[in-house]
Amino acid sequence: MTTPANPTVHHFDVLIVGSGLAGLTAALTLAPTHRVAILTKRDLIDGASSWAQGGIAAVLAEGDSVEKHIEDTLIAGAGLCDLAATRLVVEQAPPAIAWLQQMGVPFSREDDHLHLTREGGHSERRIVHVTDATGAAVQQTLIGHVKNHPNITVLEQHTLVDLITGSKLGLAHDRCLGLYALDGVTDEVLTFSAPHTILATGGAGKVYLYTTNPDTATGDGIAAAWRAGCRVQNMEFIQFHPTCLYHPHAKSFLISEAVRGEGGRLLLPDGTRFMPKHDERAELAPRDVVARAIDFEMKKGGLDCVYLDISHQPLSFLQEHFPNIYTRCLELGIDISKQPIPVVPAAHYTCGGIVTDLTGQTDLPGLFAVGETTCTGLHGANRLASNSLVECMVFARAATQAIERATPAAIPALPAWDESRVTDADEAVVISHNWDELRRFMWDYVGIVRTNKRLERAAHRIAVLQGEIHEYYSHFHVTRDLLELRNLVQVADLIVQSARARHESRGLHFSRDYPGLAASALPTTLVPEGLPEHWQQAVR
Repeated sequence: MTTPANPTVHHFDVLIVGSGLAGLTAALTLAPTHRVAILTKRDLIDGASSWAQGGIAAVLAEGDSVEKHIEDTLIAGAGLCDLAATRLVVEQAPPAIAWLQQMGVPFSREDDHLHLTREGGHSERRIVHVTDATGAAVQQTLIGHVKNHPNITVLEQHTLVDLITGSKLGLAHDRCLGLYALDGVTDEVLTFSAPHTILATGGAGKVYLYTTNPDTATGDGIAAAWRAGCRVQNMEFIQFHPTCLYHPHAKSFLISEAVRGEGGRLLLPDGTRFMPKHDERAELAPRDVVARAIDFEMKKGGLDCVYLDISHQPLSFLQEHFPNIYTRCLELGIDISKQPIPVVPAAHYTCGGIVTDLTGQTDLPGLFAVGETTCTGLHGANRLASNSLVECMVFARAATQAIERATPAAIPALPAWDESRVTDADEAVVISHNWDELRRFMWDYVGIVRTNKRLERAAHRIAVLQGEIHEYYSHFHVTRDLLELRNLVQVADLIVQSARARHESRGLHFSRDYPGLAASALPTTLVPEGLPEHWQQAVR
């Protein structure tokens, strides 16, 4: 049932959901010719892009080459990278860096050149950075441009509820027509229409108990696209960053890959170095190898954490290259120039996501997706360090070029969100309890090392939670917490479905029941078919 045509629809040429590097790049590229709205559920600066420490990978050094960068990416991806997507990103990385320099990003320099560092899995120094706070510097620079552009409307505290599609309205031709978003200030669900919508909502790290991700990483775009009929791919490949600071007063503080790139060594509590016995590349092995090695040593020794030691580097070096890490650790009583840093693995990056082509187009006409919310084929079974920010820019620019070439579709009158049959929630504790339960069993059952039995238990709990959330969603006004929980449970289901379908251990997915590699490297693609009716409630 729908309401009559909505006289208060907010019309734009392009709707962008998310204000990370992917969303801001798309907005600034389109703004000269299009009226753009950026919807972000907290403030513009919030999101995973701002938390990125290490940097952006690009072939800029003498002796490096596009082919070397591609090869490093393919090796890390364990046979599942798409070669065309990989080549596109690697070849377009240097122009993307040049664009950021043009925008005014103050990259670290040395001897009149960009300073390049090296991270795990890279054969050469090719990581452009702003000390150890690259993401924050990039975001602050671009946000300055966004706020001053007359064609960009910024809508903070706006949470995506669902996409509006032709099929949901009973139209003959299915396409994305816009979206519903919850205004966090007024608690009103607003209607937005546009010929083109770009999902740039980031990953889903908050589905796990321990994560380096900000609170905004709740898989909103992945879940909304799935409900709208888009395929998702490779959701089992969750990257666990090996080195998250272990301290009771530190939440989600990442110790950058670059610390190991500059000589940091991983140690047991007794000072024994352990990585060389796990991999010949030692601390410079790809993240999945290092994370599993730490997980193994912690379980074997019953340890709360291991230690990352960079104290052999001079104090001046640490303060120059890792000022934020040095300062934050010192605030917590850890002097990294004199003592090792306690670290544990934590969920870090969602390698799978919404299936797109090389222009960011999803299965639904009018809907594009860019950044961590997607599966472009670049990352395969494991993302190579510092390939994510450049993917955001390259695919954002590819999507905007496709939008610029397209003839805008006519948008019919859209119905308002109907809340005539719901009431205010009386027990919000249901949401907080389910949120906590979900994150704990996902960590226990669908973590770094998996088994069939653990996945079966997770699937059972997810089914129960879906029923409880459906009942809650059907009877009460939506809130941001409810919407995020609904999306996280949907994403958890997609992760578990994908993990149960992969009968091998490859890249980031390690199964005790299937420890070997399958003969062929094939993606895991999930196709929505006969979507459950209770999830199709964008129009009540």
